[in-house]
Amino acid sequence: MPDVIDIDEYFPIIADKDRRLIPLRVLKNGDTFAVFDQHGDIIQGEASEAGLYHAGTRYLSNFELLLGRRRPLLLSSTTSPDNAVFTADLTNPDILDGERVVVPRGELHIFRTRVLSNGSCVERIRVSNFARHAVDVPIVLTFDSDFVDVFEVRGTRRERRGDRLPDLEAGDLLLQYRGLDGVERRTRIEWRHRPDHLDGRRATFKLALKPLARIDLELAVSCDTAFDTQPAVGTYEETLSAVRDQLSSTAGRRCTTFSSNESLNRWIGRSMADLQMMITETPYGAYPYAGIPWFSTPFGRDGLITAMELLWVDPEIARGVLRFLAQTQATEYNDAQDAQPGKILHEMRHGEMAALGEIPFAKYYGTADATPLFVMLASAYFERTGDRALIDRIWTNIVAALDWMRTSGDPDGDGFIEYSRRSHAGLVQQGWKDSQDSIFHADGSLAEPPIALCEVQGYAYGAWLGASKLAAARGDERQSREWNDRAEALRHRFEEAFWCDDLNTYALALDGQKRACRVRTSNAGHCLFTGIASADRAQRTCATLMHDSSFSGWGIRTVAAGESRYNPMSYHNGSVWPHDTALVAAGLARYGCTDGVTRILDAMFDLSRVVDLHRLPELVCGFHRRESEHPTLYPVACAPQAWASAAVFLLLEACIGLRVDATDRRVSFTRGTLPENIDWLQLSNLSVGRARVDLRLERHTHDLGVTVLRREGAVDIVAVK
Repeated sequence: MPDVIDIDEYFPIIADKDRRLIPLRVLKNGDTFAVFDQHGDIIQGEASEAGLYHAGTRYLSNFELLLGRRRPLLLSSTTSPDNAVFTADLTNPDILDGERVVVPRGELHIFRTRVLSNGSCVERIRVSNFARHAVDVPIVLTFDSDFVDVFEVRGTRRERRGDRLPDLEAGDLLLQYRGLDGVERRTRIEWRHRPDHLDGRRATFKLALKPLARIDLELAVSCDTAFDTQPAVGTYEETLSAVRDQLSSTAGRRCTTFSSNESLNRWIGRSMADLQMMITETPYGAYPYAGIPWFSTPFGRDGLITAMELLWVDPEIARGVLRFLAQTQATEYNDAQDAQPGKILHEMRHGEMAALGEIPFAKYYGTADATPLFVMLASAYFERTGDRALIDRIWTNIVAALDWMRTSGDPDGDGFIEYSRRSHAGLVQQGWKDSQDSIFHADGSLAEPPIALCEVQGYAYGAWLGASKLAAARGDERQSREWNDRAEALRHRFEEAFWCDDLNTYALALDGQKRACRVRTSNAGHCLFTGIASADRAQRTCATLMHDSSFSGWGIRTVAAGESRYNPMSYHNGSVWPHDTALVAAGLARYGCTDGVTRILDAMFDLSRVVDLHRLPELVCGFHRRESEHPTLYPVACAPQAWASAAVFLLLEACIGLRVDATDRRVSFTRGTLPENIDWLQLSNLSVGRARVDLRLERHTHDLGVTVLRREGAVDIVAVK
């Protein structure tokens, strides 16, 4: 039987027992992404998630390159630093005639290179002969499409599926499927070089290569529907040029970061490239899709937290997130979607199962935290940019979100935001730890709804406080005072209900009977991040979070070792998540626990050095760090995952104590420091309103030295020790 990773009871992610834990390669552009092995192949059984996907459907489930009947030998493969191109270097195995080697291994070089555009994939295969004699080379490509929904790939079983239609060959090759939703989906393969032989879903190219000769083959795969046929795909060079133009068009607006440590530079570079790949342009601006392969779609919580992590680097991402979520905000009650007026989107899916309602996620609102996070981000964005026009534009959405927090989000009127699902197929747990078993009491018994999570109360505090500041900026002092009073009242109630004096931390949650879930978790670190914790209790919580039971050496465990449901291999009950750890670090920095911040940055930095491509995955197992050993990877973690990629920027912000205030035209560094392995850090093109500044930060024994390298416009630089 396969292992089951319970995200929730209805839609688990299956980790098949035969799955090989191999580094996979990924590309993404818009609503299209691809997952394949290091050869560049898509082979079922090797990695069940492999495929070419578009808008929630897999359009290629098999795509393999062979030399005759044999697989080439892998020399190396990678994705380019900007994530635009996949490349693989392959060579031939020994080719025999009877028992005689007629072509020794290593005589032929096969260079695969691949690029994605939104809706299509273009591949070039270059075959070079380094033998001293002519060689006849049969290049074989096998291909197929199962047209399954991404939830089927995850492991959800369906009672019925649509019909596979006959393949069509009219110049191009069409693989076809008619779904139960009535939509015809087609995988179109365009041959730039016609195969010498096409037998079903197997194409053979017979190449005759003289010594030192080479031949290029090129093909394009498009993901079409009856109502959304992709335009003619350009050549490989044309497609790559368009993709790189797209990437460079946004690079100039960002703050770039460079340091004395080359490993840190590689981590930062890969993280930014991954984020650029995950960001999808919508009609309302840029939005970071959550993760590949399971979550390559808009998620409210993920987009909001990713935007917060990136706010000092590129506030335009926050602008796109706020506009998109304002546009998709719920306006009516819909129990099937867990929707209520004012509530912010949790998840939006395309594909056959979403269209049929087999999953509730076409537009799904089952989250308790996205709504206060939306208001928090709006306030933080305004402080960072001074963009009053956007705040005015989404003001009715901000007010609607606050109304939800006050009414539907707090059904019993006790001041705490609580959740319980209304959709029979919705998520049981509606915080960021949304596994079914993630909210529990000290004895391990699961908490019964409605549930009030500690971090959600922190987000609500940040939302009321942020809304108060926005109202004041808009000249509404009465509303500002009212919302500020709500924030203070919530803070006092929170301290009374959630503090666990014997545990030196805040309870994970309150259950439906208002009983505290007295469990040490990373959730308490989010309370530090938002500032809801009192100063003395925050110090005690910092110590608890940095204790060996919580700090694994690679990051902060979601659940501390020794708690009843602690399991370092679980999804949410003992694993380490980079974004979660970064939020904890930002919380420690807020309360002056700088030693903990540098320890966490060091740990995450070390993690980045030992994972494939310096790419932090969605999560790793929470085993204690053992000397000279790598972290234990989680078998079905997304990589890249947007908020994991953005974690490095929040970690750096926390470490150097950075704050950008566009209204006061000030950049400040409060209790800033750098780890011992980073001598200096340079920030270039940091925007402060219309001003720009380049800064060099140098590590001193107890603080930072700040040097202004360039200043365009009026901006003050302040270092607070």
